[in-house]
Amino acid sequence: MAPPLLPLLLLFFLPSLAAAHQRPSPYGSSSALTEWRNAKASYFSIDPEDAVGGACGFGDLGKHGYGMATVGLSTALFERGASCGGCYEVRCVEDLKYCLPGTSIVVTATNFCPPNYGFPADAGGVCNPPNHHFLLPIQAFEKIALWKAGVMPIQYRRVKCLREGGVRFSVSGKGSFFTVLISNVGGAGDVRSVKLKGTESGWLSMGRNWGQIWHINLDLKGQPVSFELSSSDGTTMTNFNVVPKDWEFGKTYTGKQFLL
Repeated sequence: MAPPLLPLLLLFFLPSLAAAHQRPSPYGSSSALTEWRNAKASYFSIDPEDAVGGACGFGDLGKHGYGMATVGLSTALFERGASCGGCYEVRCVEDLKYCLPGTSIVVTATNFCPPNYGFPADAGGVCNPPNHHFLLPIQAFEKIALWKAGVMPIQYRRVKCLREGGVRFSVSGKGSFFTVLISNVGGAGDVRSVKLKGTESGWLSMGRNWGQIWHINLDLKGQPVSFELSSSDGTTMTNFNVVPKDWEFGKTYTGKQFLL
């Protein structure tokens, strides 16, 4: 008796279908900062016009150039805000039913996916330690999978951030309390340490207030301000006098960019 036709067809096609989900990334390997790692992802619905706020302090994501290609990271990945601004390439894996074959998307860390300790990490607490979890806007999620996938297995890797224009320094505070939001950072994308210098001081370390907002108690009125930024890949960049001497709270100043 001849073997059934359907099982033979499945044996023939399944290997090629699986391979379709492992195609080489269109994002060049020279831009990769880490190897591919396993994680899971889910999504939330949001109107693009409401893409503001977030635990990294970027505020209006459209204004700062991030749009909807963003992600909230679980505790294990967020690193108390140190990962803010970093870029991750994400691809769907293993799920032949819901994955979009051969696709990936690069997203920027702009938010925190908080743990829910009312549930175990493996049964509802998707962002609980030690889980590596990506909470994506549905607009980003649907670039790699159908929305019906829900919580799905993915792979991710850190990649270099490609930004238009220079690094932005948004100054705020009051009196001698000086804060700066650092955004649109290329290269590694994150900022791990910041030093500041006025004309009446040497280089002074700033503290991370939250996310990518840094602060120092120093009266800088009437002084041009320089910044030295260091990122997680060990790169350091100095923007001399990027904030002019007639600076004002509430203004944003643009400097040079990290070289790729």
